[in-house]
Amino acid sequence: MTGRDIGVRRFLRENGLSVAFGIGFLLSLAGQAVAGHADFNNRLVSDGMEPIGLGPYLTTSDFAVDVTENWQSEYLQFFLYIFVTVWLLQRGSPESKELHKAGRESDKDQLVGEYAPADAPRWARARGWRQAVYARSLGLVMGGIFLLSWLAQSVAGTAAHNEQQLRDLQAPISWGQYLTSADFWNRTLQNWQSELLAVASMVVLSIYLRQRGSPESKPVGSAHTATGVEG
Repeated sequence: MTGRDIGVRRFLRENGLSVAFGIGFLLSLAGQAVAGHADFNNRLVSDGMEPIGLGPYLTTSDFAVDVTENWQSEYLQFFLYIFVTVWLLQRGSPESKELHKAGRESDKDQLVGEYAPADAPRWARARGWRQAVYARSLGLVMGGIFLLSWLAQSVAGTAAHNEQQLRDLQAPISWGQYLTSADFWNRTLQNWQSELLAVASMVVLSIYLRQRGSPESKPVGSAHTATGVEG
């Protein structure tokens, strides 16, 4: 076995989680593109129009809005979960901090400033605005991606809605009007409710159920009341 083979195997072993989910994402996106293309062409034919190829479909507002409406809800889920778990607790859940740790915690607990170890990120050792930004960077980035994808959904959704309006010989609407439309909020809320239900289910079910070896579960023999303990 060559050094390159060993390096590849080591890379895959150390990064298997991100690689697996990255591949799964690309395969799912490709499958969505194929299925969405077929459905889009079926609707075109039913409206008496010519079907289009897969390439042109990937540049349509229909494909864009279908993708971005899912992205925004996923990032909203993580953004909310990252922030609310600073303060809100759930007794017995490994998804919660321990009951006595609600809040931002001390500099010593968070290993920042004078308590930062030698291998800590540079901005964790810094003081002032750099430490303040870095200490919130995960939530800020997740929230930023959510807002950008929600904006993209609204723009693409406006275009897709207006295309259908024109096919139905109705007048198109503005972006502002679309933001208050039933179509926009139906697309948005049907994703939000499913994401919030999934998170709530994970928080509650992990109190009583186990998955041996998973960091998202408590150790199999942990008491139901054990909080903030991961396997």
